[in-house]
Amino acid sequence: MAPIIQLKSITDINNFMQCTTNHPLVAVFDFSKADEFNKGEVRISADFYSMIFKNYCANTIKYGRQPMDFQDGSLVCIGPKQLITLDNAKEQEIEIKGWGLFFHPDLLYGTSLGNKILNYSFFSYTMAEALHLSQKEEHILSGIVKGIETELLENIDHHSQTLLVSNIELLLNYCLRFYGRQFITRKKTNSNIISQFETLLITHFKNIENTALPLPTVKLLSEKVHLSPSYLSDLLKKETGMNAQEHIHYYLINAAKNKLLNSGDSVSQIAYSLGFEYPQYFGRLFKQKTGQTPIEFRNNN
Repeated sequence: MAPIIQLKSITDINNFMQCTTNHPLVAVFDFSKADEFNKGEVRISADFYSMIFKNYCANTIKYGRQPMDFQDGSLVCIGPKQLITLDNAKEQEIEIKGWGLFFHPDLLYGTSLGNKILNYSFFSYTMAEALHLSQKEEHILSGIVKGIETELLENIDHHSQTLLVSNIELLLNYCLRFYGRQFITRKKTNSNIISQFETLLITHFKNIENTALPLPTVKLLSEKVHLSPSYLSDLLKKETGMNAQEHIHYYLINAAKNKLLNSGDSVSQIAYSLGFEYPQYFGRLFKQKTGQTPIEFRNNN
């Protein structure tokens, strides 16, 4: 297995790509020059945000792979500290076009985007959950990246950060729009995933009647439907109005209500049977979701 290459700065990524550093916190790379640095298989962990668009999708990535909506190209968004594996050796016979945008979190300090960057949850999606772009969408995003690249050729002044960050924010907002389109165009596939997800929850809370099980987590359930936790939550929110954690709480509270009304178990016993390590956490969540404590709910019904 290839060793992990740690890229801590924009200068590191520029050195890796064998190109010039024009700004210490932002870089744009043209993938048509990829044949200049064939490194075979490499594993990379970076301390900055990466947005990589290519004119094809690698068919070696299987995790969570679903049929693509558009064959024109795909955009992968990668947050800091995530590990990715690239295999340039398998790409040599393909004419690669596209771009990479890399920006360090330090660029966002003191800006409105710095306060909102975590809202762009697609930076936590897996590579198999890439944004598949139509030609029109590709043209829009590439135009914004071209504007960023042009700004990077200017001398750095007190306007540089504002202009770069505003263009990056525009790019991210278009990605939100296009991901919204992707969720819609995959409605049939999404319905199957939602059905599978809800079946897992129904089965879990049915089985607790016979044996105590740990509380289901978004991470565990997302693994069972072969999606990242962020992608699953966004898909559910788009289709049902509730994210993955809210779905878990919905089924959990229903199971708790049933136990409170149909058994003589104490609140602590019910909490343990539902998978809570501490009964007070159960009581707090129950009141948050119903407006009543477990005892009040039992007495009032």
